[in-house]
Amino acid sequence: MSVILVFLQKAITQGIPLLLGANGEILTEKSGNLNLGIPGLMYMGGVGGLIGAFLYENSTANPVPFVGMLIALICCLIISALGALIYSVLTITLRANQNVTGLALTTFGMGFGNFFGGSLSKLAGGVGQLSTSTTASAFRASIPGLRDLPVVGQLFFSHGFLTYFAVIATIVLSWFLFKTRTGLNLRAVGESAATADAAGINVSRYKYLATVIGGMLAGLGGLYFVMEYTGGTWVNNGFGDRGWLAIALVIFARWRPLDAIWGSFLFGALYILYLYIPGLGRSAQEVFKSLPYLVTIVVLVITSLRKKREDQPPACLGIAYFRESRG
Repeated sequence: MSVILVFLQKAITQGIPLLLGANGEILTEKSGNLNLGIPGLMYMGGVGGLIGAFLYENSTANPVPFVGMLIALICCLIISALGALIYSVLTITLRANQNVTGLALTTFGMGFGNFFGGSLSKLAGGVGQLSTSTTASAFRASIPGLRDLPVVGQLFFSHGFLTYFAVIATIVLSWFLFKTRTGLNLRAVGESAATADAAGINVSRYKYLATVIGGMLAGLGGLYFVMEYTGGTWVNNGFGDRGWLAIALVIFARWRPLDAIWGSFLFGALYILYLYIPGLGRSAQEVFKSLPYLVTIVVLVITSLRKKREDQPPACLGIAYFRESRG
């Protein structure tokens, strides 16, 4: 029983960065923008928050964990917002190809993270590895009392605050998209920017805000991975393919934030399943690690065959809007 509990607990831990990244991409795609730079933004947000906390801890004799956490959050949000803003300028204002720009952002973000998190760690603090154990302890702090409850406490109340933030943010995002007028306007922009523009909706503003805020959510996914999963220590290329799994989760959830909650935990479970099956060779392990992608492909095929409009991506996804050509 304890092994199953540990497995489920680790599945949640694995799923949270995917959930945050998927939320960011869902919000972005609902505006009609396709941001394949989500993996890069996760790197940028993670290393930005880590460096901010690292510099604070090494410039203060008695660092306060809560202050380090706030600094990490602010730095993460600023860095990831800047990355998403650059992408927005290129794709919305300059109308660059969204696929190429997104892939370039991912490449840049990974290089940015590995350079500042790895190569400069020695220069920043004279140590071989960038680490912020004090700040990480604040991120990893669980709920006192409730975490000691048998079974339920270990499974649901042994996580840091970003876990609960991710779930709450997902619920709020779903309410915003499907229950508010602003969310309706955003979805209208993604379905037909020309029609939304004709109705008086500021298309560029909605696209910019959705893309930048979506990038910030993805950045928080990277910060979660660095602070809670790795304990405040940077590992070059440590994110693996989690950024791409977040994008796959968007398709699996059919652009519905609430479905991304259980989908992220499923992906997290499938991603680590091979660790709990004894006797697997390296090739078999890689097959098991690909299960989330295989499940996504199955869902994509099924939804394509059913052709239900509510299960399809926004009609204008990835298509640049030229206002002068309207009408």
